[in-house]
Amino acid sequence: MSEAERLNADCHAATVDRTALQRAMQAQGEMWHGLVTERCPHLFADVPVFIAAAQMRQMHEVIDAVERVVKLDGWMRKIPLPNPLPQAGEGTIDASSAQNNSLGVFYGYDFHLNSDGAHLIEINSNAGGGFLNALLLDSQREAEWPGAAAAEANLEQAFLEMFRNEWRLECGDAPLQSVAIVDEQPEAQYLYPEFLLAQRMFEHAGIAASIADPAALQACGDGLYLESSGGARKIDLVYNRLTDFSLQQHSVLRQAYLDDSAVLTPDPAHYAQYADKRNLARLTDAETLRALGANEADIATLQAGVPQTRLVQAADQEQWWQERKQWFFKPATGYGSKGSYSGAKLTKRVFEEIMQGGYVAQRMAAPGERSVCVNDGEPVLLKYDVRCYVYDGQVQLVAARLYQGQTTNFRTPGGGFAPVCLVG
Repeated sequence: MSEAERLNADCHAATVDRTALQRAMQAQGEMWHGLVTERCPHLFADVPVFIAAAQMRQMHEVIDAVERVVKLDGWMRKIPLPNPLPQAGEGTIDASSAQNNSLGVFYGYDFHLNSDGAHLIEINSNAGGGFLNALLLDSQREAEWPGAAAAEANLEQAFLEMFRNEWRLECGDAPLQSVAIVDEQPEAQYLYPEFLLAQRMFEHAGIAASIADPAALQACGDGLYLESSGGARKIDLVYNRLTDFSLQQHSVLRQAYLDDSAVLTPDPAHYAQYADKRNLARLTDAETLRALGANEADIATLQAGVPQTRLVQAADQEQWWQERKQWFFKPATGYGSKGSYSGAKLTKRVFEEIMQGGYVAQRMAAPGERSVCVNDGEPVLLKYDVRCYVYDGQVQLVAARLYQGQTTNFRTPGGGFAPVCLVG
């Protein structure tokens, strides 16, 4: 047993300082503190998660390999999308339609860690939790845990510089003056507290920031505007938290993206390049990677670090049913574990729906486990996954999510976002 495994098996090995966390939350204001405690009481876990140096090294190697592959000339030439952009060919988005220079903020590389190593289960192009994990880590600065926190020293400054760089890549030295944090019915979103943290970060830096529903945005001749009680404000940059990844349902934002009248990050091209789950099938197909021009070292890294993924086709229905317990089924354009199923728990009815198309199947890769003593009771084993927040190929922050059940849910006592400590 490795040192990381030994620590994870001991619920007393280290705990989150809840008093310090409460102080950090209250420092955001009583409204913010109340919002978190009432709406999402299991947002932050009771314990940190320990990972071995070899696991961290493999995660970095997989991320580096993915970053190189998705920048190959052929990767973006023809990528299938369920809701194509208006000027794209049938069912595709062509690289020529993605003229923006921005890189996309908060890529989330999600891993399962076990005795066989680190396994990349998916990539998200607008991963939530970065600001919340920064607050959590900052509150635990004095905690004497084994190992070292896996994050940049000043995360808020790193996040701010990331957004400023997105603006510079599109607009050069012009000052970034206004930002809109956009999602549908933002105040009703589970992670609305995170939007408030992002808003506060921008405002502290002297950048006007609003949290808005996309319906409040209007396109005018000289750019994108946000309607509010104080009048219309021109928006320089949109921090996009929508799950309509191709913006098919949000014509104003889509047109602003296509016209380059506002910087949108992340945008549909970022999603297509990284986060469409059908990309996982290409990342695990050695022959496809060779045809794209990937080097053999990267192919070997991806074969070892990304569970085999295949497109689900009805023609193979009998084989899928026989092998279903070996696979995890995910909607190709899904998010937040919605519509995802462990093959071992599939009913015949759900299986028939999956066979209608739009799914990928990924070989099962067991998540890690962490022992937690909930309310000073008997130890309980919770599952965990590890999310690496990445910008421009660089890992800014590594955090874990503790949970029970099939997928992460922020409903588990003792579970939620957890600090990650590197040991060994």
